[in-house]
Amino acid sequence: MVSATDLSDPTVMRPQSASRLLDVRGLSLSFATIEGELPITKNVSFSIRPGERVGIVGESGCGKTVTGLSLLRLLPPQSARVKGEILFEGTDLAGLSQRQMRAVRGRDIAMIFQEPMSALDPVFTVGDQISEAYRAHFPASRAEGRERAIAALAEVGIPAPERRCDEYPHQLSGGMRQRVMIAMALICKPKLLIADEPTTALDVTVQAQITDLLRSLSERTGTALIFITHDLGVVAEVCTRMITMYAGEVVEDAPVDDALLRPRHPYTSGLLRSLPGLSQRRGVLPSIPGRVPSPTGMPAGCRFRPRCMHAADGCEREQPMIEVEPGRLARCWRASDLTLPGAVN
Repeated sequence: MVSATDLSDPTVMRPQSASRLLDVRGLSLSFATIEGELPITKNVSFSIRPGERVGIVGESGCGKTVTGLSLLRLLPPQSARVKGEILFEGTDLAGLSQRQMRAVRGRDIAMIFQEPMSALDPVFTVGDQISEAYRAHFPASRAEGRERAIAALAEVGIPAPERRCDEYPHQLSGGMRQRVMIAMALICKPKLLIADEPTTALDVTVQAQITDLLRSLSERTGTALIFITHDLGVVAEVCTRMITMYAGEVVEDAPVDDALLRPRHPYTSGLLRSLPGLSQRRGVLPSIPGRVPSPTGMPAGCRFRPRCMHAADGCEREQPMIEVEPGRLARCWRASDLTLPGAVN
């Protein structure tokens, strides 16, 4: 039964309420420009339990990466305008000073950035960079920091970690650089890890190794994971829950198997139908017509309406997140009426 309650309202209790590690409520982001404020995300709300692995998916320009950066307040304070609450273990990160946030970054919440060659400093060895992340939060000597760095490299599966510890980023392959980024993120044993497209630009074999590594590390250490990606196959392998974003809004939030097999929002269904399959031989690969709207030209009501084959009267109204069934949310007033194809149908 569909509830008409607006579950994007931060005062309303949402699913996954038990033992929340992270609770994002009404997070909206805009950038100050010479022409005024440019809205990027609107009223993003979700929660994550300890040890949970959540995939955030959507096309480029949907707001996935800036949402991840907003959680750690890594956007330029001169131009970024962030509203809403980012509750981490009950503390609102949006209200902390920069000094207080530095104590959180890397220690309690860590992030793996999209391109390791850009994120790593080319003039320092990987061991120095990993140990610096540890020594920034714990009183440790350089010798102890080096030992910790070697142990972290070994934990992420880099062979001969004592030798690799003294090498520079350009001496490592793309897969090894990404493992170095993971080691740097995990050396302080954070409670939450944000991985922003960690398999981009890696070949398929290395992608599989990195995704297996992240899943196994999360299972073994109990670290919660936010996995930002375009690859729905990776989400199926790694994550327990999937959040779909479109045009700066969360449009669906569901357990990963339910989302992949029985999507309740037309945009999620469109993404799944666009996946190539072995059974589609000599056929036309389905696609979503049009493109993600510009932040300056958002349509009224449902932002997906101009591209949606299921649009009807009523879609021009503002669409709240509704509880379609226990544990499942969708931003579509027709969610209970539609039978949408998933990944295998």
